[in-house]
Order: sequence, then C-alpha cells, then structure tokens
Amino acid sequence: MTSYQGNIRKMRVSTDENNHVQYALPVGEQLVDMNALIGKKISVHYQGEIHCVHCATKTKKSFNQGYCYRCLTRLAQCDSCIIKPELCHYDAGTCREPEWGEANCLSDHFVYLANTGTVKVGITRHVTNGVSSRWIDQGATQAIAVMRVQNRLTSGLVETAFKEHIADKTNWRTMLKGQPDNVDLQSLKESLLEQVEGDLDEIIDEYGFQAIDIVDVPAIDIHYPVEQYPEKVTSINLDKDGQFEGILNGIKGQYLMLDGNRVINMRKYAGYFLTVEAQ
Repeated sequence: MTSYQGNIRKMRVSTDENNHVQYALPVGEQLVDMNALIGKKISVHYQGEIHCVHCATKTKKSFNQGYCYRCLTRLAQCDSCIIKPELCHYDAGTCREPEWGEANCLSDHFVYLANTGTVKVGITRHVTNGVSSRWIDQGATQAIAVMRVQNRLTSGLVETAFKEHIADKTNWRTMLKGQPDNVDLQSLKESLLEQVEGDLDEIIDEYGFQAIDIVDVPAIDIHYPVEQYPEKVTSINLDKDGQFEGILNGIKGQYLMLDGNRVINMRKYAGYFLTVEAQ
C-alpha cells in the first residue's frame, strides 16, 4: 500500500502525441500518477482541514474551488467577470488587480467548440500543441479552435453571440456516462460563423479588424484513460462522507470514476487535506 498525504490541487493534465490524456494529482509536495492507478483499489480520507489554494490560510469553508473568503472577495481571478468575460471591467479602471488583469485578460484568447456529450462553445487562453487543458478539464472528446481574439472582453462578446445558437455549458452527468458520438465540428464551425457574421461585424466595427482572427486548424480527438463508464452517476461528497474507497475505473475531465457508478470531482476539493492510499 502506497500512501500520500497533504493538501491537494486540481489534477494536472498533459497529452502524448496521440492526444491520450495523462493525469497527475498534486498531494502536498508529491505528484501522484493517476493513470497508473486505474484498475487498482484506492482510498481517500479527508482529514478535516482546508487551506486556501492562493494564500494557504486555513479556512472552514472553500469557495470557488479552493479559495478562502478573503481571497474570493479580493482576487481578480475570483471576480464575476472570470465567469462572464463579457463583463470585463479592466478598461473602466475597476479591476481588482490591474497587473493580474494585464497578464491574464489583455492577452490573446481562443474561442472554441468542444464535444462534451453535446457540443458547446467556450473560451481558453492557451492551446499548446493543438490542445487546451480547458478542453480536457471539461471532458471534451473532440474540440476545434474557431478564432483568436485580442483579449478576454472580446472573447466574451464573441461567446455571447455564439450562445444564441449553441450551449456554453457542460452537462457533467452526460459527459461521464460514455463516449459520445463524433460530430463534424468543421462543418458546425462554418455554419455557426455564418449565423454570427452580423454580430462579429459589430464587434470589429467597435474594436477594429485586429480584434478577431478566424483560425484554420483541424478538429482534434482527445482520449481519456477509462476502462469502464458508469451506467448511472452517483456523486461522492467528501464534506458529507469524509472518505471513499473502491476500484478506480477511469478518469475524465477532473472526475475520478469508481466502481459502483460513483464519481468525484477532485477539482471541487482543491485545498483539502487528504490522505490518498493506493494498492
């Protein structure tokens, strides 16, 4: 039995040359290779402590997937415009942390389509070697970049236009229930661009031709380490149950899938002090 103990963070993700996803769970100072544990029995115990993922302060309650209340109310990365980028207020001079905003919001973003069980639109800052970690965190099996835009505000305006025609949310239960049918994302991309052409013209009129750049890249497939999908989904609640154990059947998004149709979103418990044991 191998044992790890410490405050956890969201699972780190990477892909190989064939876009097979590799997962590593930070536990304290250690990185646990989660792919190596698939098919094995694991047990997780919550030790009753939570530390903020930003300032490390001990907190009784976690907000926004790992922050203490003080950081929730003070950090730019916890502001409402992170969820709704079309509300970015940097230009109004009211950003909570202007330097953080300059580094994270005033840089290029990508608008994309992803198949997470149903197709959705979304935005991401980074596409590395053709893949965004955001696509993986959402459990997308297919994805395609649609356009590069000049900043977070513009990405939100474009996403809002797309939302008139396509969803912008992932149904996590649908995402976890199996491998979805493939979708012709290239054709869907072309169709949606036609439908939002008028909206894009308005954005260009206000922000200039450099605001939006349609990108011509192929759709990609993403493969997850899953041996068995749940027939139905039963969510594990560490705050209520305090622990869980079972055979790890697979990982998709930020979810562990265990025998008995049980799943747990590990990102939700970022900052929790856990003991993780594996056979």
